[in-house]
Amino acid sequence: MIETLQWTTLAICALTAAARIPSTLRGENRSLFGIFALMTLAILLSIQAPYIVIDQALGGINLANLLLRFVIFGAIFFMGIRISRGFGADNAYRLITGRTGILVLLVVSAVMIALFFSMDTAGSSAGLSTVSGKDARHFALVEYYGAAGRAYPAFVVLALVPAMVRAVRDRLPILVRIAAALLALGGVAVALTLLFPVIPPELGQVEFIINYTAVLCFVVGLALIWVARLVNARSSGRRRTSSEM
Repeated sequence: MIETLQWTTLAICALTAAARIPSTLRGENRSLFGIFALMTLAILLSIQAPYIVIDQALGGINLANLLLRFVIFGAIFFMGIRISRGFGADNAYRLITGRTGILVLLVVSAVMIALFFSMDTAGSSAGLSTVSGKDARHFALVEYYGAAGRAYPAFVVLALVPAMVRAVRDRLPILVRIAAALLALGGVAVALTLLFPVIPPELGQVEFIINYTAVLCFVVGLALIWVARLVNARSSGRRRTSSEM
């Protein structure tokens, strides 16, 4: 089930990114393509088979996992900018891009890097399973490292959720309201990742479901906003044509 969910999510992200290529080549909303591309790369790096291939090329010391974390940070940062601007969430935009947001990003990144290089990371494995299984110290360090990696995405999405909830209740086109609901749900899923340390090991599949639910909600939500814009543009074009006849 988990493997099917992973590859399905990867396919959806890749197809959505590919669908944006023509618009991107025309110079339209290039940031949206960048977000989809980063999400696609993040999913690719989270799947065991491609992860091992990529990590072995990087030296076999799980640098691919550190790369994954920063790819997620980039996707979340640009998504935060995109969503806050699109929904007029000025407070969220200032929080994410201002001094506080940059400071949070730098501190979390520094802590994450320090934890990564304090471990013996030899042995490629998605999720650092071989590293955490070495001894109690490494298990704890992997947990702290994972918590640091989840902290920044949670910070960004929690800044966005109030604006998404307002958008759902606002008098916006139905596609935009559905998109806002999906983005809010994705934000809640990311926030729930902060509870991963208290989830029993036997319920580890719950973590995968939460992670991939968040990604799918973000990708589909952003895609719906794009579709809503296309529908609105076509409707405006028809109205102009009718008025000229």
